[in-house]
Amino acid sequence: MTMTSVSSRSSRIRALLGAALVAACGTATSRAADLGAVLPRAAPTFTMVDPSTWVVTVSGSIQAVPRYPGASDYTAVGYPSIDIRRVGEPRRFSTPDDGFSLSLYDSETFRIGPTARFVPGRYYGDDRRHLFGFRDARFAVEPGVFAEFYPVSFIRTRAEIRQGIYGHHGTVGSVAADYLMPVDKFLFSIGPRFNIGDASFARKYFGVSPTEAALNGRVTPYDPDSFYSAGALGAVTYTPNETWAYTAYAGYTRILGVSGDSPLVRRPFGNPNQYQFGLRIDYAFRMPALF
Repeated sequence: MTMTSVSSRSSRIRALLGAALVAACGTATSRAADLGAVLPRAAPTFTMVDPSTWVVTVSGSIQAVPRYPGASDYTAVGYPSIDIRRVGEPRRFSTPDDGFSLSLYDSETFRIGPTARFVPGRYYGDDRRHLFGFRDARFAVEPGVFAEFYPVSFIRTRAEIRQGIYGHHGTVGSVAADYLMPVDKFLFSIGPRFNIGDASFARKYFGVSPTEAALNGRVTPYDPDSFYSAGALGAVTYTPNETWAYTAYAGYTRILGVSGDSPLVRRPFGNPNQYQFGLRIDYAFRMPALF
């Protein structure tokens, strides 16, 4: 074998190695480009905000809920709500069982502010047969504070603590978590719920005084010292465009502990299993900012 032959073979080997290297780099580059096209890109939030223009979302909701806490029959309730944000700010996720809230501090992962809820009252006219002798438990107003935290972008956690100022004077709280699943124009969410209340709240809606027991004649006195319940809520929102959105939801709550043992949530007076179903329609439009 001559030196010329060895040199020629070496040149061919180097050429083949170079071609293979170029091909491999090209394939890797192509795959990287494909991967970049597949992987989702994080949408920028809280950027390019236009402070001079508001996006106003007006909502109307109708839902079927227990007539009062612990009731076995249901009533339809309708109510409006409104959300205002500046153009460029994302609309925050919310569920129908959130209290009416206003954010005082709002970032991508955390927000906090005042909130309020209304609790349906229990009245003799709701069930004359079984509520005879019981004092009315008026509807309640519960202002308080809320905090939300997103440990990751697809999980929302929320806590509320509230104080009754009308109807009852107890302290109550709630903790919730929601797993968010966006699919095209749909957003699915589901998560657990936990509610607590002190003795004042429990006695108002689930207690039976000796006088009430004597007048009613079908129950014995009962004095619960706490309230708590647990359950879950699921929802699906369809957003065909920037103007309209439609949400359907369903939830379940079980009254537990000493309040769940109250005669007022046992048949024929009530039911510890509490359900809710509802629909919400959102309409959004832009307008000049008023302040």
